[in-house]
Amino acid sequence: MYHEQILIVEDEPAIREMVVMTLEMAGFDSLQAADVSEAHQQVVDHRPALILLDWMLPGDKSGVDFCRMLKNDELLSEIPVIMLTAKSEEDSKVHGLDAGADDYMTKPFSTRELISRIKAVLRRSNALSGDKSIDIGKLSLDPKSQRVTAAGKVVEVGPTEYRLLAFFMSHPERAYTRTQLLDQVWGGNVYIEDRTIDVHIKRLRTLLRPYECDTLIQTVRGTGYRFSSLVEPI
Repeated sequence: MYHEQILIVEDEPAIREMVVMTLEMAGFDSLQAADVSEAHQQVVDHRPALILLDWMLPGDKSGVDFCRMLKNDELLSEIPVIMLTAKSEEDSKVHGLDAGADDYMTKPFSTRELISRIKAVLRRSNALSGDKSIDIGKLSLDPKSQRVTAAGKVVEVGPTEYRLLAFFMSHPERAYTRTQLLDQVWGGNVYIEDRTIDVHIKRLRTLLRPYECDTLIQTVRGTGYRFSSLVEPI
């Protein structure tokens, strides 16, 4: 049994009740909120293991706004978020993921898939939330504070770039395909194009370039990308 607390942020009572029953059958405990205000209070009071967050919520703040707020808060940014929404367009998915969501599910979804996604996100979150900092070359990543420094200076990275860099630094000297990176960083069932990986790699390199750390992220022709401190021959 799991017994982690999952916060369900959904304004439709019928959907909330269905998700609560599904979680209880899988061994999870549930918290509920109908809007961003209630959700924030639940997060502060209980600090759930994961948040199931509806895209459209009543009031002046959407689920995406709440997700972005959480990921910008050093004390709450480690809590993984799965977006639940009726929006199926790819740009909406990318928008949610760029806000820091760890995965994305489009309604209607099967209860078996929901539990599978929750377990997968929790596994990835636990793997990236160790206590020890990772140091490679001039680059350092501290999982506790989720802070990245280069040559002793703080590098401001977004939530998606942080997760990507954390995975790379946790698995150096190994080549990964774009599909593998999507699976490990975003979740295997997130249907976004491979070019999305290239966009985030480019952003990450741009952020690291002023510190001469961009070359740590290497393109592996015919495969994908690798994080390595070894200098590639010209």
